[in-house]
Amino acid sequence: MELLDVLTELARSGQLGPIANGSAWDSVTEALGEPFDVVVGKRRSWPRLLAYGDLELSVCRCQKITLTCLQTWRDVVELPTGLVGKQVFPGHPTYAEVAEALDRAGCAWQPYIPLTFDNQCAIQASPSGVVFVFEIPDGEDPILNVAGPQPHRHYCPDGPRDC
Repeated sequence: MELLDVLTELARSGQLGPIANGSAWDSVTEALGEPFDVVVGKRRSWPRLLAYGDLELSVCRCQKITLTCLQTWRDVVELPTGLVGKQVFPGHPTYAEVAEALDRAGCAWQPYIPLTFDNQCAIQASPSGVVFVFEIPDGEDPILNVAGPQPHRHYCPDGPRDC
């Protein structure tokens, strides 16, 4: 399996193994073990940002995944071995490579205008709503920066506000 295969699966289904926005956190840790806790700011409040290498997840206090984000802008992309069978992949996939992989897999996509401006462009996979955001370096082809499904919004029974 290569990184483009992982991205294609995410685009087609909106999930990677047990990881999907809205999924129960217990099912993820049961399958993949404990992640790294990414502390943002001085407080350890909810939602929490957790990571399995370059796969970042935001988890609500009610233990639902609210955001899945696959970072691809690094030279080496790390993913949990239990998820994709291999831990590291070369990073920096190009727009052309991603578009070709989606087309080859029969996964329809279109430009995503809300995140296309200045030095970035974006596309959205039709089956899942997964958005791919590309950085456009000066004079170069667009490079995939991040991919993920739209955030999961829900009423959190453990908190006073929507998550």
